[in-house]
Amino acid sequence: MDARGIIWKLRQRENLTEAEIRWFAAGLAAGEVSDAQAGAFAMAACLNGLSTRERVALTLAMRDSGDVLSWTLPGPVVDKHSTGGLGDCVSLLLAPMLACAGVYNPMISGRGLGHTGGTLDKMEAIPGVATEVSENRFREIVADVGCAIVSATGNLAPADRRLYAIRDVTSTVESIDLITASILSKKLAAGLGALVLDVKAGSGAFMTTMEEARALARSLVDTANGAGCRTVALISDMNQPLAASVGNAVEVADCMEVLTGDADGGALAELTVELCAILLVTCGAVADEAEGRSRMRAALASGAAAERFGRMVAALGGPADFLERWTDALPAAPVIVDVPAETAGHVAAIDGRAMGLAVVRMGGGRLRDGDTVDPAVGLSRVARLGTKVAAGDPLFRLHARDGARAEASRRAVLDAITISAQPEPRPLVHERIA
Repeated sequence: MDARGIIWKLRQRENLTEAEIRWFAAGLAAGEVSDAQAGAFAMAACLNGLSTRERVALTLAMRDSGDVLSWTLPGPVVDKHSTGGLGDCVSLLLAPMLACAGVYNPMISGRGLGHTGGTLDKMEAIPGVATEVSENRFREIVADVGCAIVSATGNLAPADRRLYAIRDVTSTVESIDLITASILSKKLAAGLGALVLDVKAGSGAFMTTMEEARALARSLVDTANGAGCRTVALISDMNQPLAASVGNAVEVADCMEVLTGDADGGALAELTVELCAILLVTCGAVADEAEGRSRMRAALASGAAAERFGRMVAALGGPADFLERWTDALPAAPVIVDVPAETAGHVAAIDGRAMGLAVVRMGGGRLRDGDTVDPAVGLSRVARLGTKVAAGDPLFRLHARDGARAEASRRAVLDAITISAQPEPRPLVHERIA
């Protein structure tokens, strides 16, 4: 076999065999496929598409190009993946909640991308927490606590890491086939028995329309199930932040209020409970979703999920007493101001991308590789869609490093919020793809 022949077949819309796809993935990981050949493969896949069979084969081949974890635990091993959005801190609640049900969640997460936040950046907003741990330590934490949120090891799906970098510079990032194989090759390398997907649609998501989100969800579900991992997807609304905050420490604070019973969590808690219930049914831990929801709400109400989160934080190097003193432990921005509405009406629309980029420019994310993230900056108390406001009523609270950044961000976030007539209510969950 050779790369040129495989690229030629894909370019000619001929079906690739599993052996050809595995050879190409192994060549990517080993460096035997050149950057030019990888770019040609990505472009041919982007223009001509892959069949479901080819997508499954590519996913498994990239998964198997590096380490694949296996587990000997007394309960199911499961995970969740979100396609990204504003205020999406579900993972910080979901992992400890699942652990309370005897389900194990080895969550390998990522950092902020574009205008959206990253789970690892949120975890590392907690002083002392280090998400880069050895495989042995990862296994120990999962076995003891029931969950761990960590970064990927250097040898997890190396073929995908290589192809992803090529896609970024060859304008092939938007290929649903390659997005699917990239996401799932890393997730399935964690040795999962079941997976739930939260595919976002709306102004704050990468897939802004329902058509785009539906196509990605269908591709992910079909491919994951074809690869042997029981998988269900929800398409959820991302036309406003999921939590009341956008940033790192501020989102951790929102999660802690839910875990400790100081807030009901609203849409954040509702979606997390739903995703947990689906996972519990999918992996066979409960008989039906009603039982799953009941058990997850009980885990929150009893404080059991909070206790698990505290144990995970301590195991990752954070404060042993974080649960008791999280309000003092989390970093706070020097400038905190409430920003009022300039006109009366209802919060009719939020430009999620513009709002997210405003937080990134404050230092809450990365404009380029290597940028340092300021964990303290961001937004909190963001008014929900449909909220009626008078001129002068608070719209959001701004957390900034200095006055100049606060003023620049104030204007950018105000411009991202439309005040006019009351909008039609939107469902939190649009569709289920199974």
